[in-house]
Amino acid sequence: MAESQIPLPAPSHDDAPHWEGLRRHEFLIKKCNGCGVLQHPPRPMCAACLSLDRGWQKASGRGTVYSYTIIPQATHPAWRDQVPYNVVIVELEEDIRVVSNLVEIANEEIAVGLPVEIVYDDVAEDVTLPRFRVVRG
Repeated sequence: MAESQIPLPAPSHDDAPHWEGLRRHEFLIKKCNGCGVLQHPPRPMCAACLSLDRGWQKASGRGTVYSYTIIPQATHPAWRDQVPYNVVIVELEEDIRVVSNLVEIANEEIAVGLPVEIVYDDVAEDVTLPRFRVVRG
């Protein structure tokens, strides 16, 4: 695997289990052990009850396109050769929204409501990014 030239995440104490899960090809969502609310992106405190007692839950990786945009110019030099590219918000079955990209589809074919599933993109030796593809059939 070639080393990535794109800017990579720098996991923190609060989100390291999320990134470790992605490396194992598991999508983990932070869950409040007090009230059960799921939260993404991961934060140290529950947004609903302010509890610091948090855990992790494996997500299905399935959902629908909630919203999207097509980026016409590179926002970073690493993406210069990829424009135009898409950025999507996927609403997972767990009622959590995730910002990502759709792969294996032309930008003109993207639409709100498309059913999607996660694809794990191993972009570096120690970094996997969650991307999505349309569920066909």
